[in-house]
Amino acid sequence: MARALPKPPKTVDLHAESFLADLEDYELDELLAESIDYLRDQLDAAIYWDYPEIKFIHGKGKGILRKAVYEELQVYKESRAISHFHPSYANEDIVVVVIGL
Repeated sequence: MARALPKPPKTVDLHAESFLADLEDYELDELLAESIDYLRDQLDAAIYWDYPEIKFIHGKGKGILRKAVYEELQVYKESRAISHFHPSYANEDIVVVVIGL
């Protein structure tokens, strides 16, 4: 019997300090890579659990994380794994990913 992916939260914070305990052991580019890996894990789980949508917090800052998140989501969209994504109407620091069509 296949093991199920754990259910992700409906809103996921992609800031490394929210899911890594040892931030001081990482370089900035490694933290970005960890955040994108975390996005993939959570989005794949949301797809697995048939969520209609999931939200990712990327924040403001210099926009580096936001840019990487949008680039990764474009790959998911082009592969038809998600329907579309857009900034949250309530908070532009959050991207809403619509999974179902």
